[in-house]
Amino acid sequence: MTATEQNLLAALLDLEDAVARIRTAGAKPDLQPYFERIDKLTGQLSPRTNPSLLHYLHKKSYEKARLHLQGHDAENQPGNCRHF
Repeated sequence: MTATEQNLLAALLDLEDAVARIRTAGAKPDLQPYFERIDKLTGQLSPRTNPSLLHYLHKKSYEKARLHLQGHDAENQPGNCRHF
């Protein structure tokens, strides 16, 4: 895994944590900085990056991207676009 992919995984996990905290927080957190960070890191990926990972990120399928980066891509279900 490249350094950018490691940073991307950390950003995806941070987003998941922030979303999970919405249930217990009195006010909704601003998630925009998380999305901006993920988009910025996505833009730094090499064109030779795994096509599935790029697809997940471009389609904003962040859970699928996280599973892919964690080596659990087999757990991903096909989406409406029929991409595996």
